[in-house]
Amino acid sequence: MKNIYLAGPFFSDEQISRIAKVEKALEINKTAGQVFSPRLSDENDNSINEGSPEWAKAIFTKDVTEIDKADVIVAIADFENQNIDSGTAFEIGYAYHSNKPIILLQELDEQLNLMISQATDYYTKSVKDIELYDFNLLPSNEYTGKAF
Repeated sequence: MKNIYLAGPFFSDEQISRIAKVEKALEINKTAGQVFSPRLSDENDNSINEGSPEWAKAIFTKDVTEIDKADVIVAIADFENQNIDSGTAFEIGYAYHSNKPIILLQELDEQLNLMISQATDYYTKSVKDIELYDFNLLPSNEYTGKAF
């Protein structure tokens, strides 16, 4: 079983609903081991003021440490229009540079930035594919849509 880091935005109700579906799919997946989702992390220390430099450093350090510990990154591309969340883009780039396999979910029908599409090992538009994905075999599925 593989340890997974789940990257994706959770700023709006739509984004929270989407990431919650992926968390559930990973929970069901028999080849997924421990899953770290920053949305569910207890990294928000109430003694540190949200938005402060100390808060930002603590979250950054925790998330980078969890990416380092992960075997695979599952990322959600959907954010706003044809843009990917900047934090998610950073996590994908960091994971790519660390030679971690990247599984990308994009439910919305939009073009994908070429840098994200080329970093991705497996592309899907279905949460069900995440539920059924074999994290032990790590099959590939390239993005074949239009990129910008």
